[in-house]
Amino acid sequence: MQRSNLGSEEISVLVKRLALPSIVAQLVNLLYNIVDKIFVGHMQENAAISLAGLGVSAPLILLISAFSACVSGGGGPLSAIAMGKDNHEEAERILGASCFLLTVFSIFITTFALIFRLPLLKLFGATEGILPYAEAYSSVYILGTIFVMISIGLNAFITAQGQPRVAMISLVLGAITNVILDPIFIFVFEMGVKGAAFATVISQAFSASFVFNFLRSRESIIRLKKEYFRFDLPLIKKILSLGLSGFVMVGTESAVSIAFNRGLSMYGTDLHIGAMAIMNSAMQLLTMPVNGFVNGIQPIVSFNYGAKKYDRVKKTLKIMLIVGTIYTVLYCLFVYINPGAVAALFTKDMELKRLVEKLLPIFMAGLFPFGIQMCARSFFVGTGNAKTSLLIATLRKVLLLIPLIIILAKFFSVMGVIYAEPISDIISVTVAGILFAVHVRKLGKEEKKL
Repeated sequence: MQRSNLGSEEISVLVKRLALPSIVAQLVNLLYNIVDKIFVGHMQENAAISLAGLGVSAPLILLISAFSACVSGGGGPLSAIAMGKDNHEEAERILGASCFLLTVFSIFITTFALIFRLPLLKLFGATEGILPYAEAYSSVYILGTIFVMISIGLNAFITAQGQPRVAMISLVLGAITNVILDPIFIFVFEMGVKGAAFATVISQAFSASFVFNFLRSRESIIRLKKEYFRFDLPLIKKILSLGLSGFVMVGTESAVSIAFNRGLSMYGTDLHIGAMAIMNSAMQLLTMPVNGFVNGIQPIVSFNYGAKKYDRVKKTLKIMLIVGTIYTVLYCLFVYINPGAVAALFTKDMELKRLVEKLLPIFMAGLFPFGIQMCARSFFVGTGNAKTSLLIATLRKVLLLIPLIIILAKFFSVMGVIYAEPISDIISVTVAGILFAVHVRKLGKEEKKL
C-alpha cells in the first residue's frame, strides 16, 4: 500500500510541490467562471445584456458548486486526517460515502432546477430584457450538474492524498476543452449564450471522467470502491458537518449574488447588473488563486494535525498567511491603479467599461487583507473545527453583506449596493484574524503538552 509523505517531508518542499499545481488548478478552474463571460462580452450583438444574463444565472451555478464544496470540504480533510492516522480503509469509506452524496445531490438539483428555473431566475433579479439570455444559458448548464458535482466534489480527494498535479490535470483538461469549444459554439455555430453553456457542460464532462477514472485506478492511494458507495449515516453526518462551512461559503455567494442583482435591478439598470458580473469575476481573480494556494497545502495541515505534529502545522500556517496576504495586497493595488484593464478583458462596450472603471475600485476597497480570512478558514477546516469555520463563512455574507446591501441601498440608492461590499469585508477580516490568532495560540499550548 502507498504511503503519504505529508508527515515527513520538509515543509517548504511540500508547500512548493503541493501549492503550485493547486494554484494552477484554481486558475484553470477560474476559466470555467470567466471564459464564458469574456467570449460573450465580445459578441457583436447584445453583448452587454447577454453578459447580464450570465450574471443573473450565477446564483444557480453557485448553488450547484455549493453542494460540491460541501462534500469536498468535508470529505477531503476527513480523508486526509484518516490517512494521517494510517487508517486507509476509513479514508476509502469517506470517499465512497462522499461520491454517494454527490450523486444524490445531482439528481435532486437537476430535477428541481429544470422544473423551477424560470421563477428562480426572476427571483435572482432577471428583468424582462435579461430573462431570455439567462434562461438560454441556465437551461443547458443544469443538464450538466452531475459532471460539475463529480469534477469539483471528488477532485479534493486527489489533493488530499498529496497528488495535486493529478488534480490539476483534471481541471486543465476541462478548461482547455472549454476555451476551444466556446468560440466554436458561440461564434461559428452562432449559438450565443446557449453555446457558451454547451461548451462548459462538455468540458466538465471530460474533467469528471478523468477524476472518476483516476480514483478507481491503482495510481490512487485511496480508491473509490463499490462496497463503500452507499448511505453510511455516521460518515455522512461527519462529512456534512465539516463541509457545511464550505457549503455556506459558496452557497452564500449565491445569496449575495441574488441580493446584488435584485438591488441593482431596483435602483440601477441592466447595465449595472452587467457591471456586477464583471466585478464579481475580478474578485474571483483575487480569491481563487489564494484559495488554490491554501487548499493545496491544507492537506499538510490536516495530516500533521491528525498525527499530532503541531510544529509542522504552525510552520505551514506561517507560510500560508504570508503568501496569501502578499498576493491580495498586490492584486488590489493593481485594480486600484488600472481598473480599465480589468473592464477591457470582459467587454468592448464603452458605456459598460466606464461604469466598471468607476465602481470596481470602491467594490474591492476592503479586500487588501482578505488573505487573512481565507487562511483562517482553511486552518479551521483543515483541523476539523467545523463550528468556527462555519462562523467565518457566515459572518461576511449572511450576517453582514446581505443586510448591508438592503439597508445602504435605501440611503444611497445604487451606490449603497456597492458600498456594502468593502464594509463587510473589513469587519469580517478583523474577526477572522482574531479567531485565527487565538486558536493558533491554543495549538502552541497543545504542542508543549506532548
